[in-house]
Amino acid sequence: MALVVLLKGVNVGGHRTFRPSVLATQLRRFDVTSVGATGTFVVRKPVSRTQIRAEVLRRLPFEAHVMICTGGEILRLASGDPFADQPGGPDIVRFVSVLAKPRKTLSPLPLHLPGDGSWCVRVLDCQDRFVLGLYRRQMKAIGYLGQLEKLLGVPATTRNWNTILAIARTLAGAAG
Repeated sequence: MALVVLLKGVNVGGHRTFRPSVLATQLRRFDVTSVGATGTFVVRKPVSRTQIRAEVLRRLPFEAHVMICTGGEILRLASGDPFADQPGGPDIVRFVSVLAKPRKTLSPLPLHLPGDGSWCVRVLDCQDRFVLGLYRRQMKAIGYLGQLEKLLGVPATTRNWNTILAIARTLAGAAG
């Protein structure tokens, strides 16, 4: 089964920048594809999580958190429509935060940040290592996503739902 590698906090605001396509080329023996510019990769050849983590970290010019999950986990997540009954539009982003390890669910859900007034981040569900939610396109959303990570007590990296769907398409293409 393919693995999905997600790096935390890279290529954001000019900090910890690198070229994902170059890293994918360096890892070509594992049949790696870069998905977007956010440090997201699909690894098609069989390799252990430990080995691919070491290979990625060895090639980055900085330290980074690396989240790894199976392609099957992403495909299961993407096969449903967890945002079907949620508001949409240009000012609301559907997101998935991938946790470094499974965590007990947050309760009660939905969780709103901030807790009073109009929400900026809304957590809808926790599914194993995935936290699903919405955030408003506002600069302060990044700070609230950071608070969410502190509430969970484990490192997390966040991707737009469209990125998760792109990963699923890449995985489906690799299987076909």
